[in-house]
Amino acid sequence: MTRPPRYKQAVVSWLGVYPLITLLLWLLGPVVSDLPLPLVTLVLTLVLVSLQTYAVIPLLTRLFRPWLASGASRAPARGSDGARPAAAPPGPDSAP
Repeated sequence: MTRPPRYKQAVVSWLGVYPLITLLLWLLGPVVSDLPLPLVTLVLTLVLVSLQTYAVIPLLTRLFRPWLASGASRAPARGSDGARPAAAPPGPDSAP
């Protein structure tokens, strides 16, 4: 599986976060302005993360696929626990 460079992933994420948080603050600002800051942050982050995960990032990934794929590196496979697999033990054909 090829994986785009991390800086490209960061750029695409930022391209989703910046306009979305600006829009949310514009739309929800008057509604949440009288709430305590921790509650405002809770509401905004719940909406932002949900929209980013299920709508914005998939859309941006499709739009930027050619750019993301250019210069992609072959990342080592990882197990279901996120760990890289251990190196295979030497076989009978390998020289010591």
